[in-house]
Amino acid sequence: MKKIISLSFLFLLSFAATSMSAQEFKTALKASPKGAIRCATVENEAVLKSIYPERETTAEFEAWIDQKIKEDRAHASKNVNTLITIPVVVHILSNGDAIGTNENLSDARVLSQIQSLNQDFRMLFGTAGYNENPVGADMEIEFCLAQRKPDGTATNGIDRVTTSLASFPSRPDVETMKATTQWDPLQYFNIWVVNFSGSVNNLLGYAQFPSTSGLSGINANGGAANTDGVAISYMSFGNQSICPTGPYDATYNQGRTSTHEIGHCMGLRHIWGDGSGDYQTHTADCTATDYVADTPTAGYLHYGCEIGDDSCFDDYADMVENYMDYSDDACMNIFTAGQKARMVAVMNNSVRRKELKTSLACSPPMSVVQQAFEASISIFPNPATTELNYVIRNNYEVSSIVMHDIAGKEVYRNDMANTPTQLSVSNLSSGVYFVTFTSGKNSVTKKFIKE
Repeated sequence: MKKIISLSFLFLLSFAATSMSAQEFKTALKASPKGAIRCATVENEAVLKSIYPERETTAEFEAWIDQKIKEDRAHASKNVNTLITIPVVVHILSNGDAIGTNENLSDARVLSQIQSLNQDFRMLFGTAGYNENPVGADMEIEFCLAQRKPDGTATNGIDRVTTSLASFPSRPDVETMKATTQWDPLQYFNIWVVNFSGSVNNLLGYAQFPSTSGLSGINANGGAANTDGVAISYMSFGNQSICPTGPYDATYNQGRTSTHEIGHCMGLRHIWGDGSGDYQTHTADCTATDYVADTPTAGYLHYGCEIGDDSCFDDYADMVENYMDYSDDACMNIFTAGQKARMVAVMNNSVRRKELKTSLACSPPMSVVQQAFEASISIFPNPATTELNYVIRNNYEVSSIVMHDIAGKEVYRNDMANTPTQLSVSNLSSGVYFVTFTSGKNSVTKKFIKE
């Protein structure tokens, strides 16, 4: 569905909300030797922290995630890694150009980006996302375009939004449009495809770091739930080797900007730790860290593909092939096991990340009758530890309740000889489960996590 949004309204809202930070954001951006601004996530985080002082600091987040990683490792014998599927909605922002023209990218471009993400995050053999590095890892995360909208009706996962401008000249403009068009971040991972201009001209993309949900005294939402997701330049969105139809950036054209920025959304930092090292002079700062043990210490960022560079002279070459460096798209092909541990901790514990694992947005759309039935059933808490409660409203008579694990094995059945409102899950292993409620010819499946 095409939506038309006036920028005059957005400018007013943007000015009121974030104009004080616009200049700060602009002056912090640094361009590559080729003029591209590879990533502005760190700068975006600084602005968010200035707007929302309750947002956790780097030290607080790192203390939280370190503890969660230790907990995951302590329970490794009990838990079996399961594939996480993340439902995606891609918002394409344009001024009404024909589909496939300029910033209004074709469906094929969007599909090529999803395919590229799955190659990178799954380290798929025979693709550009594969590597034979000893610490290279399959993230066990896949992405799918949503099949149902928040109201349950059909979608292809591509949301085309027509605005009164074809480009966005500042961060506040982009942030306001994100807040205006975002789909429920508890059910969808939001990606905005943007034509950057003005103070953010040549920017390839930026993300929002995850917010935690377990730190005492810290606002879990960080005041930024309605902008959560990634914004990507239309010139760097999609993979030219999969979908050749341009326009593409000459260097950043293999979909790795999205891979990089989504890495940030899942808790990864730049491999050089955002220290004070200088790429131009190759002056290294080897004291900064990305908090990942199996990415060699790097003293500065890298452009191009400087394989073999040892910026800290410690006999370990910088991992310039890592998706979290600034190397050319064609050079990138590695996430590590240590980076995976951070992603798993975030996906299991962080607000607006853990909920994505139970989203049914990639399921086929529901009929009107199914939508009414689905809206009448609630399960809670989710995640659940010992008991799973359910409520059935509007006088529906449920004939059966069946629970399956992620492998499809039935672990519970009740043909409603009695009508409990609470299901014991204490004997289940940790993981993802599906509960199917049936009433006549209609059935609805709810997904939940057992902790």
